[in-house]
Amino acid sequence: MEAPSTTNTLSNTTSSEQPPPVTEPPPSSLATPSHARGRGRGRGNPQSRGTTRGRGDRKKRHDVGRSEWARKSDDRRARNDAAQESVKRQRLGDGTPVRKPVYAVDFSKEEIEGEERRPKRKVAVMIGYSGSGYKGMQLNDKEKTIEGDLFQAFVAAGAVSKANADDPKKSALVRCARTDKGVHAAGNVISMKLIIEDPDIVKKINDNLSPQIRVWGIVRTNSSFSAYQMCDSRIYEYLIPSHCFLPPHPESYLGKKLVELAEEAGDLEGYRQRQEEVATFWDETEEQYIKPFLETLDPSIRPLVLNALYHNAPAEEEAGKSLETGTSSVQDHPATRDQKTTEAVQTEQAADPGLPSPTQEQEENAIIQPSTRSNRDTQTPEPLKPTQAPPNPTEPNLQQPNPSPYSPFESDIQDPALKPPSAVETALRTLRHALISAKNSYRLPPIRFSRIRSVLALYTGTHPFHNYTIGKTARDPSAKRIIKSFTLAPAPIIINDTEWLSLTVHGQSFMMHQIRKMVSMAALVVRSGCPEDRVLDSYGATRMVIPKTPGLGLLLERPVFESYNARGRGEGRAEVGFAGWEDVMREFKQREIYERVWREEERDRT
Repeated sequence: MEAPSTTNTLSNTTSSEQPPPVTEPPPSSLATPSHARGRGRGRGNPQSRGTTRGRGDRKKRHDVGRSEWARKSDDRRARNDAAQESVKRQRLGDGTPVRKPVYAVDFSKEEIEGEERRPKRKVAVMIGYSGSGYKGMQLNDKEKTIEGDLFQAFVAAGAVSKANADDPKKSALVRCARTDKGVHAAGNVISMKLIIEDPDIVKKINDNLSPQIRVWGIVRTNSSFSAYQMCDSRIYEYLIPSHCFLPPHPESYLGKKLVELAEEAGDLEGYRQRQEEVATFWDETEEQYIKPFLETLDPSIRPLVLNALYHNAPAEEEAGKSLETGTSSVQDHPATRDQKTTEAVQTEQAADPGLPSPTQEQEENAIIQPSTRSNRDTQTPEPLKPTQAPPNPTEPNLQQPNPSPYSPFESDIQDPALKPPSAVETALRTLRHALISAKNSYRLPPIRFSRIRSVLALYTGTHPFHNYTIGKTARDPSAKRIIKSFTLAPAPIIINDTEWLSLTVHGQSFMMHQIRKMVSMAALVVRSGCPEDRVLDSYGATRMVIPKTPGLGLLLERPVFESYNARGRGEGRAEVGFAGWEDVMREFKQREIYERVWREEERDRT
């Protein structure tokens, strides 16, 4: 039978007669060009005509039209409540209820019903915190976090009702910037719905928080405000000791490898010029620290000390192996004692308990940190003698047994039940602390200061930072980030006689580990004496394994809400920011962040 025409199809569907039976189109219709079939349901395909319903008979989704379906709102609150009820009804295998999050506050049904209903307002909460001892900023059902403590303080202060005390989602909590474990923030912002009728609500919240966490203030916002969505950019600060920019020891594996690579590239003279201000650095350290101490040892244990020093694989040697293919070895120690003392600065790498474990990434991280134990010739403390007392413990309120007079570190504390340290172990500890003292006295020369600034400036602009995070490729559009500025503070920070540099980066947004890897790359370029354009090479398609610096020195300075505040000025809204709290924030940074960073670095040697 011949397929019906369009005219016949329309007349059949509007007449009283039954339409022709629907039949499967022949296989040949599958080969009909797309332009012949048209864009509608069967339009343009002669063999499919008559098989579709008219416009009025089209099947609707759930008996509503398309426009009505689009306008239909999804009740997300009801959906979330149903999901939570489903979780509450779940039981473990032994019949016990599912464990609630550690931050949830439970109230009885009578307490909830007896509480007076008070209105909630959408607000921005300005906070600051030290991340030490916390598993990051974000809520975690099983771990102690900044948001968990904040939410419990809100409940205790009456800013969150008892009915909403078991779940922060009911208060629409949104963070501006999520910080990782151990990362600090002088200023961060969260948005949520709070009960703020009480004029002393900020004080009551702070009374229920530890001194590590402070609420600076609460500002009313419009109902659509989101601390994450409305944030234009973020400013981070990274604190790093000056000694991290020292070159590796010339007799270490990495020191020798750098010279070898410079010769292969025909840039040996340039390499020496870039390291000129620290060329005599290690020789002076050995003369002032290593040799005087070795001369005080008993001649009978001196060979044992040297043997213990040189038969421990240096961390830099292991780190260097991960940077090249094949195997390498540093077994050719100099024969004479004077030449051996040239490598004695590596003892701290083997004895330092804060060194990373030898995984691939952590071995490379050792390039930045462990070998940078030194002094500056313009400020040189006297070397420690065996009878000399060490520096004061980093935690003055800590009562700890310490049989060795040379070690304030936890790794050196001996259990009374264990065998006391031998003379060789005591000598190694004394040497290590002498080198630590030398490192703490180092001050960065102006030339190196300028070179750090020059390297940091190469990060500004829009670049693909795929090599500075995980799980990104060079073609991934999300790896492109905007860095507005990356600067070095003109005046170093002196904390307990150790010089720290303050690096400030202002960017639109950052990926995981990005800032820590950017600081690490800058330190490697300066410390290794390689050309500065190595940073530009990291933006290419070549995969680079860049170690990350410890999270201890990273802190969120403040987020920026320029666009939201600009719109709010015309509407008479208060600005979201930290104006008016600069003095208390500065005091908080010094007490809870800077001092804590120093104490933890002194204790753990990260």
